[in-house]
Amino acid sequence: MPPMPPMGPNRGRGPAGPHSARINAEKPKNAKQTLSKLLKYIGRSKYLFFMLLAVMLTITLMNLLAPKIQQIAIDTITPNEERSGVDIAKLKETLIWLAVVYAVMAVMTYLQGRFSAKLSQVTVRMMRKDLFASLVHLPIKYIDNHRHGDLMSRMTNDVENISTTVSQSIGSLISGVLTVLGTFVIMLTYSPLLTLISISTIFLTIFVSAKMTKYMKKFFVEQQIILGKINGHVEETVTGYKTVVAYSKEQDSIDEFRVMSNELRKTGIKAQICGGMMGPLMNCISNFGFVLIAAFGGLFSIKGMISVGTIQAFILYSKQFSRPINEIANQYANIQTAIAGAERIFEVMEAEPEPRGGLLPFDHNDVKGNIDFKDIIFGYDGSKPVLDGLDLRVKQGQKIAIVGATGSGKTTVVNLLTRFYDADAGEITIDGKNICDIPIDELRRAIAIVLQDTVLFSGTIGENIRYGRADATDEEVRAAADKAYADEFISRLPDRYDTVLSEGGSNLSQGQRQLLSIARAVLADPKILILDEATSSVDTRTEMHIQSAMVALMKDRTSLIIAHRLSTIRDADKIVVIDKGVVAESGSHEELISRKGRYFELYQTQFAGNKT
Repeated sequence: MPPMPPMGPNRGRGPAGPHSARINAEKPKNAKQTLSKLLKYIGRSKYLFFMLLAVMLTITLMNLLAPKIQQIAIDTITPNEERSGVDIAKLKETLIWLAVVYAVMAVMTYLQGRFSAKLSQVTVRMMRKDLFASLVHLPIKYIDNHRHGDLMSRMTNDVENISTTVSQSIGSLISGVLTVLGTFVIMLTYSPLLTLISISTIFLTIFVSAKMTKYMKKFFVEQQIILGKINGHVEETVTGYKTVVAYSKEQDSIDEFRVMSNELRKTGIKAQICGGMMGPLMNCISNFGFVLIAAFGGLFSIKGMISVGTIQAFILYSKQFSRPINEIANQYANIQTAIAGAERIFEVMEAEPEPRGGLLPFDHNDVKGNIDFKDIIFGYDGSKPVLDGLDLRVKQGQKIAIVGATGSGKTTVVNLLTRFYDADAGEITIDGKNICDIPIDELRRAIAIVLQDTVLFSGTIGENIRYGRADATDEEVRAAADKAYADEFISRLPDRYDTVLSEGGSNLSQGQRQLLSIARAVLADPKILILDEATSSVDTRTEMHIQSAMVALMKDRTSLIIAHRLSTIRDADKIVVIDKGVVAESGSHEELISRKGRYFELYQTQFAGNKT
């Protein structure tokens, strides 16, 4: 059976888990490494990249050619020693060539937009696919310790920021490199001295950019982290909306959102102001360079060293030389946001995936169901262990009820058996084989779980039941539902098994959702069955209906039952009481009651309703 949603230490705590995302923007990030990884994704679409490169090369050549043609046109209408009038024929020819250049540039610019958009979408599709693949293979511990909304923000906001930046900036970056190189060579052919004067401002540009980059980076990283926190808060509020309303916590939720929103506003203002300063600063430096060129160019023209057309061409070339730097500066805010988002995405991608287990031959169809917990020590946060030397043996076909006070480690036993978590010390075996040596997919196919908190997915009722076994026929699905006493209410629905469930199955009652979860386990036909408060959401009458189905389902199967209802516990072959991380006592209901130990105390408080 496919692995079910986690049963971790955060049950009932909401999606945030015990360790929500914290702002760590002050920690240094490796932008170069992130860019290198991002470029590898872009490089996967070699055909699109080289098409875009060819288009940008053509645009660059047209941009370099246009000032030269303009220079010829200006010199044609400027009197000189050879002629006093205007060469009309040459001027017409020059203007025609200029029109052709601009027409080609327009077509190439259109193609640049198309190729850039396609390259960005293909790139982020691959990233989104790899990110989702990483997400579904993360350990339960990672999911428990991160806000769900923050993880969703990485999949949506961060990926979209990368898409926008790649679409808008990749062409500018390619064009910029080509333009700077081509313009520099042409400027040298015109006047090496003016070229030296022109590039003198580049050093100032580099210095200012380096200082601003170092200062701004932390704001853009912090902005993305706070945005992830806001998404997490919104996701929690929507998911737990009934609880929020029931406890009149609407205003508290609003206040918490307002605090985070104000944090985002302050950080966003700082980030955007710093990012917005780059463009004006670069333009100021660039304009200062134009003044220098105009002043020295006029002086050289007076001395007869260059023509007026050459000065005009040189100013245009100088503008093209500084334009790529200015464009990058103007887009710096988007680039920084994309880099910060890419770092967060790669952080998830590079997280250690859930171990898939060993290579020990293991077929879930051949499992007998003998389970041994040997001296198990485990703690969720590395501090005080939840299980501290637990020993438990379950024989093939036994029904074992696990009881204990809240926090005693009942659900932890199940988490370790399914390898949602791995024990810190000790050994768990199934039929004598260490579960760490068993391929995890085969291990979980041998186990079916019915959780206290029913999880249903988008789709039809039939598809949700079939989640227990994807290749099941319609007849098998109906048979499983019938055994779980779910067919009765399904048959009353207009679309029966084709009824589409709303999010989380909210268009069904809680008891009906639990019946579907039980039907899913019936269909999985497991060798080991885990019932974690499986009937807690079912009314007494419905519970009586499904008891016979549960007894039939547990027949000849090893079953672990975490429950408090007396009827379920009485049916168990053995009741195991866990207290302070160890097995305090075990035996039948009558045996444990007669001992008047820990189970007797639990019975008095939880079932009889009397305090001892």
